Amino acid sequence: MTPRPVTRHTRFAVISEVIQPLNRDELRRHFVTADPFPFVVIDDFLDPAFAREVAASYPSFEGARERGLSFDYVNERNKVQITESEKYPDPVKRLHKAISSQEFRDELSFITGIPRLLDDPQMVGGGMHVTGPQGRLDVHVDFNVLEDRHWHRRLNILVYLNPEWDPKWGGNIELWDRQVKDCKHSMPPALNRCVIFETSERSFHGVSAVQCPPGMVRKSFAAYYYTREAPAGWDGKEHSTVFRARPDERLRGYVLMPAEKIQLMVQRGAKRVIGAVRRRIFR
Repeated sequence: MTPRPVTRHTRFAVISEVIQPLNRDELRRHFVTADPFPFVVIDDFLDPAFAREVAASYPSFEGARERGLSFDYVNERNKVQITESEKYPDPVKRLHKAISSQEFRDELSFITGIPRLLDDPQMVGGGMHVTGPQGRLDVHVDFNVLEDRHWHRRLNILVYLNPEWDPKWGGNIELWDRQVKDCKHSMPPALNRCVIFETSERSFHGVSAVQCPPGMVRKSFAAYYYTREAPAGWDGKEHSTVFRARPDERLRGYVLMPAEKIQLMVQRGAKRVIGAVRRRIFR
């Protein structure tokens, strides 16, 4: 199911030279009534010429590997993430500046009802995302607190930048119910589509398997917004990303995911031990 995009005509002023006018009243209505959790889809989010400029500035998969962090795990594979803003091409820097601006965050606060939103200059987990053939991202809810600053993660914004994407190639953004039994929405990563959703304990989302031909990549830009205040009803528990298997992926859920989780825990424990030894040696 694909939700109806919000109409564009509005009395509201243009936020910046790159973002199209927003009908914030209609967006607010869509956001607060959305199922399975608060979200909204905005097609033609950016100026069309600028959206094509941003898309064209993205590197190839191998070029992205040279400047970013590669993921090749059970839950997230054949994907590269470039978080450092100094590595962005100029059009991407302009996009980042626009969606990080106080003006845009104020509009997000109106649309979502979440006041005093903060952007993350370090772009932890965000930035330029490039996924190659056979890439995937399992269904998950995101980490809920930035540990170093104790900020609470509240919103995700995803901007898709794929001018020639064939629906047969998969790579859809999926929004699932809380039990991860029913995919409520599945939307192709079409050029200039923006998806904004509330980050919470029920905002399960993922990306369907990417089946694009060799030489093609799935391109998106992601940013996250935070508050210093905890969301209403927070239980006080901090957690990292929580993955869930889809209903037709029992082997992943019962064997592969738990095995990889144990392996990562062992690796992290080993790194902590090595770090402690080094600190004692070089004190």
